Amino acid sequence: MKPTNETIELLNRHTSVRQYQDKPVSDELLAAVIGAGQMASTSSNVQAYTVIAVTEPALKARLSALSGNQAYIEQCPVFLVWCADLYRLREASAPHLQGKPSYEDTAENLIVATVDVALAAQNAAVAAESLGLGIVYIGGIRNEIAAVSELLGLPELVYPVFGMCLGYPAAVNGIRPRLPQAAVLHHNGYNAEAAVEQARVYDAISSDYMRERTGGQSAASWSEMMAGRLAQPARLHMKEFLLGKGFMQR
Repeated sequence: MKPTNETIELLNRHTSVRQYQDKPVSDELLAAVIGAGQMASTSSNVQAYTVIAVTEPALKARLSALSGNQAYIEQCPVFLVWCADLYRLREASAPHLQGKPSYEDTAENLIVATVDVALAAQNAAVAAESLGLGIVYIGGIRNEIAAVSELLGLPELVYPVFGMCLGYPAAVNGIRPRLPQAAVLHHNGYNAEAAVEQARVYDAISSDYMRERTGGQSAASWSEMMAGRLAQPARLHMKEFLLGKGFMQR
């Protein structure tokens, strides 16, 4: 029998929430969620992220439009924009450098900041779910990333990595099955054969899930859906945007 406890059971119940009650999230609750996020692991204590909590209806409506008209951004009481932030690091460190060169604009530091914000956000997501809230990540915040950045007043060396709807669930989807663990857990080296073989196993699982979820209207497998995704050029503006924001200069 697999070991389990309340934390593992909570994690295993995760599902994206796209319908929210008309019920506010208190400032105290939001502070608790973000506080838990702040306790996530962070590279060398850099803490290279900033979170913008958006509650103004007009601003949420604008962000929804810029993110592909996802209605739940407007519906949720709080929309969190999670940003990788090297601006604060650069400005706080500058007085101590005493003329030494500064390398905040490297590709490595972009990775550090992006990983930091993802770790903090997932901590916050788990904390939110433990308190009866629901979340869904919004990658669509990068669809019109320059406009989003201008709207939120993001300075150089700050970029919005993703959004997160936060609120009390009005409806909850079924739990989407994940890849078999043998596809993602390899021992003492990468097993290329197992990776592909287990993806085929997952195709049957995901096809059954889609058939049930859509009432028989779709039975697309995981690999079919991923092929469709790979065949579409997505957000090709990101490299130019990040360069223009001062990232990856070295």
